[in-house]
Parts: sequence; structure tokens; C-alpha cells
Amino acid sequence: MTEETPGFDEQSQQPDVPSEETEPKAAAAPSEEEAAPAGDTGENAALVAQLDQARSALNERTADLQRLQAEFQNYRRRVERDRVAVKEVAVANLLTELLPVLDDVGRAREHGELVGGFKSVAESLESTVAKLGLQQFGKEGEPFDPTIHEALMHSYAPDVTETTCVAILQPGYRIGERTIRPARVAVAEPQPGAQTVKPAEESTEAQDGSENKESGGPEEG
Repeated sequence: MTEETPGFDEQSQQPDVPSEETEPKAAAAPSEEEAAPAGDTGENAALVAQLDQARSALNERTADLQRLQAEFQNYRRRVERDRVAVKEVAVANLLTELLPVLDDVGRAREHGELVGGFKSVAESLESTVAKLGLQQFGKEGEPFDPTIHEALMHSYAPDVTETTCVAILQPGYRIGERTIRPARVAVAEPQPGAQTVKPAEESTEAQDGSENKESGGPEEG
């Protein structure tokens, strides 16, 4: 019998393992810059252009929104101003219709006829129109102003230095700065030449008085 070499079968069954020298080298991985295709630069430029367009559109829409907001604020102011004006006109029209009644109340007060229940009604009426903003104006002795006075009578007076209201025939009425009826008055103007003569006379009298006082001083002493 032929002797079998021990371990022969084990060696023959083991797979062949290549040595390090014969093992092929793995290919080096490409870098990111080399791996990036050439078309990426163009895509980035396109994205930047789209971003610029979006920013430009956003700025335009923001400007439109700000303009619309300003127009809306102006519209609100106009509406509020018109509302106040309409209210003032309505109140003025109502109070204008009541002016003859107020004139009657004033004449009754001047003649002492405002008594009893009529007095209470008149005072309530005057209080109500005052709350609505009605103001009476026109006094004797105030300078004549053609914007708020209506002269119905004219005369000359030696004791006035300018055109003056010497009598109030009908009082005037206003609401705020709005005049709904001017005061109807009688005016007096200075007499012709009175302004030039009167100051000269006053200065002469003043000089005479001062001279008499100076000359009388030593005599009194």
C-alpha cells in the first residue's frame, strides 16, 4: 500500500490567495471639482438671475402696496373731512331757519316780555342751539368789519376815530369759523377833518396846561 502524505488533501482544497504584490490597485476616486460637470456653472448663473428677477418683482410689489396704502389713507381723510363738512352744512341750515325765532326772543327780552313759561322755553332753545355750536356776535363800540358786519345805517360822530358800530340792529351768528349771518349794525364815521384838527387842538391844550403849571408853580410856593 502506498502511504498518503498527511495534509496533502487539505492543501489541495485551500483556494489560491493572491499575494499583495500581484493584487491590482484600486482606481483613485475622482475629486469633487473633477466630478462636477461643466454644466453646473451655467445652472448657478441661471439661479442667480432668477433670484434677481424675484427681488426686483418683490420691490415693485412693495412699492405698489405702499402707494395703495398712502392712497387709502388720503381717501379716509377726504371721507372724514367731507363727513364733517356735510354735518356742518346740515346744522347750519337748521340753525338758519331758527334765527328769526331767536330774534323774537331777543326783542322780547329787551322789552321785558320774556317771563313765565315763555322764558323757560326761550332759555331751553338758546341752550340747545349753543350746544350745536351757534355763537352770537356783534357789540356796540367795536370797529366795523365788513366781513362780519352789514351796515344798514350810516352817520358821523365826533367821538370816534374810525368806522365804529354804534348800534346793533340784529346780532350776527356763526358756527366755528363759518358765519351764517352777519351782524346788522348802524355805523358812525369820524367827521371830515376831525382827525387832523383834534390832535392839533389836544397838543395845544397840553402845551398851554404845562406852561400854566410851570408858571403857577413858583407862585404857589
